Amino acid sequence: MTNSMAESRILTIDIGGSHIKATILNQAGQLQVDYKRIATPVPSSPGSVIEAIRILLQDFPGYNKVSVGFPGYVKGGCVITAPNLGNELWKDFDLQQKLTEVLQAPVRVVNDADLQGLGVVSGKGLEIVITLGTGFGTALLLDGYLLPHLELAHHPVTKKKDYDQYIGDKALETIGREKWNVRMERVLEILKTVFNYDHLYISGGNSSKLSFELGEHISIVSNIDGIKGGARLWQDEFTV
Repeated sequence: MTNSMAESRILTIDIGGSHIKATILNQAGQLQVDYKRIATPVPSSPGSVIEAIRILLQDFPGYNKVSVGFPGYVKGGCVITAPNLGNELWKDFDLQQKLTEVLQAPVRVVNDADLQGLGVVSGKGLEIVITLGTGFGTALLLDGYLLPHLELAHHPVTKKKDYDQYIGDKALETIGREKWNVRMERVLEILKTVFNYDHLYISGGNSSKLSFELGEHISIVSNIDGIKGGARLWQDEFTV
């Protein structure tokens, strides 16, 4: 349901490998309704995901803009890859256009880590956001401006494993927290060496499972902080 009121009410949707989450934000990024979620359907085809979104939004009040974070490579609102939902199901699917039709409001779709990044960074220097969930998400921002399409998840971190395989949900379940934390320490060292970032933010459901001391320029942030990036997505002219 759309709303024509002058004040922006931005429906913000975070599509994840395990859950789809949504809220409504004002222009300042403040939550206007409680943060709600629904399980991501399996199989996660475009049709089933869009139907889950429709069900999730049944009791939501009016909105006049929509921001969407999607777990994959998105360009111009079109899904290029969706490794945690099914590449073969999503390749070249114009999610932005389809949701515009379904939700009857202007929609912007970006990578989910990019959306998180817009919500949490300070805007000072080179900042990285990583998300620890079903897979490994990454976003890079310089002075608050998004440098899109950083997909480290499928870059090799060992001879046989990429980052998703090395520290994603399945790895955590297989090797346990202790060994997973050893791997996470190694990953954070790699990121510091490669990017020399000013600050690194860690988000996602598995961030709570980190058990070692983080460096002074590393912070854990909540998914609710990150979803506020939905407001920022409409403050600039994004062409990602």
